[in-house]
Amino acid sequence: MQFGTSHKLPLFPHLKPSRYLHQNRRFFASFFAKKLNDSAQSRAYSNGGTADSEGSSYLVPGATVATLLMLGALHARRLYDDKKVEEAREKGIEYEFQPDVKATFLRLLPLRPISRFWGFLASVEVPVWMRPSLCRAWARAFHSNIEEAALPLEEYSSLREFFVRALKEGSRPIDPDPKCLVSPVDGTILRCGELKAAGAMIEQVKGLSYSVYALLGSSSFVPMVAGGKTNEDEVETGSPTKEEWKKSWWRVSLASPKIREDPVSACPMKGLFYCVIYLRPGDYHRIHSPTNWNIVIRRHFSGHLFPLNERATRTIRNLYVENERVVLEGVWQEGYMALAAIGATNIGSIELYIEPELRTNRLKKKLLQSEPPEERCYEPEGVGIMCKKGDEMGAFNMGSTVVLIFQAPMSESPEDDDPSGFRFCIKQGDRIRVGQALGRWKEGSAC
Repeated sequence: MQFGTSHKLPLFPHLKPSRYLHQNRRFFASFFAKKLNDSAQSRAYSNGGTADSEGSSYLVPGATVATLLMLGALHARRLYDDKKVEEAREKGIEYEFQPDVKATFLRLLPLRPISRFWGFLASVEVPVWMRPSLCRAWARAFHSNIEEAALPLEEYSSLREFFVRALKEGSRPIDPDPKCLVSPVDGTILRCGELKAAGAMIEQVKGLSYSVYALLGSSSFVPMVAGGKTNEDEVETGSPTKEEWKKSWWRVSLASPKIREDPVSACPMKGLFYCVIYLRPGDYHRIHSPTNWNIVIRRHFSGHLFPLNERATRTIRNLYVENERVVLEGVWQEGYMALAAIGATNIGSIELYIEPELRTNRLKKKLLQSEPPEERCYEPEGVGIMCKKGDEMGAFNMGSTVVLIFQAPMSESPEDDDPSGFRFCIKQGDRIRVGQALGRWKEGSAC
């Protein structure tokens, strides 16, 4: 049996078909719009009652995910680089300078803005419940010792705070020997030795060197003698007295313009040493004073922020000279001393506790090689800033490098086993920590 209805009689006689459909669409649209609006308002009220609070609720999880992804990528790259370096050392191979396409490509990348963005992410406040997991993830990825941290992990509100954390008292004992120079940072010894050749060149990697003047600045008062002279011409007989060593930096700082303006042919004075220390991302990143000394001048060189790992040192020409850096020059009991703190990719900022107002990796700073560095003279009428051995001087915000250049006593005898002169306690490839001796000088000393 079939039932039929007349097409002239609608199911709802009081509504026309087209009007019925339109009203239903409007009803469902207004219903869902009201529900969505109520849901959004309730979320906004729960986050503080503002639209900004709603947006901020997505910022922390997003920044955390980005941070974890960055940690994973850095960890994978570190494992790969470490494996290659270890294999080369086992075979007795020393890397030579070999520029490649990747090094050229790095120059095209906006590494300074990238570093500032990474710095922003690392400074985002992390929820308390997430802080221990994030800190442990970082420590696992880069072999950091979280047991040395001075505070509980829950008290580090951001990854940056954990990165520049202080250590428990006694974690870095300082060698008390007054006749030793201690390491200012935790890290790996890349190079160390005495400066001898004309131009005072430091080897970056086999086949490539950079000038001390290029690193410290053309106005540096690093002890040099005019080209053509020998160290014996500068020092009459034997080794200089202790008083002469103390005053040597004054003699060089007031040297004739001829010596200062011809750094290529100038030769370093006898007893000028250097040490290059690389800090990995997992290392303790505060900088301590290597000895009792007076800091006279600070120079800030605005530059690139290339990475400073093993691969970068053998593929990027003049790496330490081109990167942003802060140079401190002064005098200690044995003469001249300079400490160059070199920034690297990711954050790239260098903090000085002795000058908190200093800002590095600034947004509008030009990267012109011809641009002179920003220079500040500490107490020009006095003796500068006094730092005692082991005092905290500053901090890096990512893996970086420190170059230490200093005068030290020379042995009174030409014999190699004469202990009266300065002798390094470390060698290339060694791991060292803050407070451990870099070298000593005295009769009967042993490292």
